[in-house]
Amino acid sequence: MKTLFSALAFSLVATSAFAQDAKSDSALIQKGEYLSRAGDCVACHTAKGGKPFAGGLPMETPIGTIYSTNITPDKGTGIGNYSFEDFDKAVRHGIAKSGNTLYPAMPYPSYARVTEDDMRALYAYFMHGVEPVAHENKSTDIPWPLSMRWPLSIWRNLFAPEVSDFKPAPDQDPVIARGAYLVEGLGHCGACHTPRAITMQEKALSPADGNDFLAGSAPLEGWIAKNLRGDHKDGLGSWDEDQLVEFLKTGRSKDSAVFGGMTEVVEHSLQHMSNQDLTAIARYLKSLPAKDPNDKPFKPDRQVAEALWKGDDTARGASVYVDNCAACHRTDGKGYQRAFPALAGNPVLQSDDPTSLVHIVLNGGTLPGLKHAPSTIVMPGFGWRLSDNQVADVVSFIRTSWGNQGTPVSADQVAKLRSDNNRTTSGDDIGQISGQNEAGSTSVPR
Repeated sequence: MKTLFSALAFSLVATSAFAQDAKSDSALIQKGEYLSRAGDCVACHTAKGGKPFAGGLPMETPIGTIYSTNITPDKGTGIGNYSFEDFDKAVRHGIAKSGNTLYPAMPYPSYARVTEDDMRALYAYFMHGVEPVAHENKSTDIPWPLSMRWPLSIWRNLFAPEVSDFKPAPDQDPVIARGAYLVEGLGHCGACHTPRAITMQEKALSPADGNDFLAGSAPLEGWIAKNLRGDHKDGLGSWDEDQLVEFLKTGRSKDSAVFGGMTEVVEHSLQHMSNQDLTAIARYLKSLPAKDPNDKPFKPDRQVAEALWKGDDTARGASVYVDNCAACHRTDGKGYQRAFPALAGNPVLQSDDPTSLVHIVLNGGTLPGLKHAPSTIVMPGFGWRLSDNQVADVVSFIRTSWGNQGTPVSADQVAKLRSDNNRTTSGDDIGQISGQNEAGSTSVPR
């Protein structure tokens, strides 16, 4: 009898321990799923119409097309045979299980600062929380000799930082520190929003590397990833923290709406994050000073609005604007809150490069319905009805009216962008019109 009671007691203890381990594993997987959202892993590792994380998404690079890999736990074609060390080496070090260096389309220079604890949670999720999918990886379309892998190891040794768990700066506000960790690490925002050198590395990986960090990039896939620093003209200087949190969560705010590749970031990643983390991201971004030391706040000018109110549309592009744009964006350029973005004072429209604005006028786009903002709003493209001269006129009008400080655009610029767009995109792939905050693309190759 004594032996029976001892066995029963042992069984109860073992069952309790097993239940506790299962609960712990479940919590770790759930944490990993959240972190994968923060890192927006699904955006690059899911082909259009494909299974989540099964890879196959084509990514255009200056040397040719590469395809994202299968990161489901399938043992034949995915990462099912990866140990934690294999997984960590790929994500944070940029080295595949085979020993080859990964293309820097995978943002391992940013992931290098992700903590080991978070890496273990991500590993648990991808091994036990993701459905295995048998889907063969596709070889790159990069011609030889550019397809040789060994030069990538030289690039990695020159430009990728040493792997080191993120540590906040001494006496740094904990909310800003959390924002820095998310933006500089998992969110890899600099992969799109930081300019790159001729050798394709980001010019800065953090504010410590200089004011190029998050200062905006060159055109990519028809969009400009905008300045996220404190500049008023083309950055976030005119935004307050609450406005920025609302935008990150819903893809819109009182003056703006998401567009381009940033649409997918909000849809797949940001809308699923906690209010605390979105606040941390916003507060961190708002802590970055302007890149331009002479930057000044937007100064509205009523002259154009008053002229249009009186029926004077003789200015270059004014009549095209009245006929095609004013119904939604109004003759004073102020738009309608949380629906049709304001154009007056819009930093996206005042950047040096007009690519994003030309792109949206030509192709239009869709502001998707999200869980915190369920309405879907569509802007039609006007490329089919407006000539290159007309598009140049209306874009020039928008960039120079109501106090905007953008520069005029030529018909030749429009013609080139129209040709580029016709080769690489379709109207169904475009996001909604500019907002004051967004940037162009995290569909940038990872």
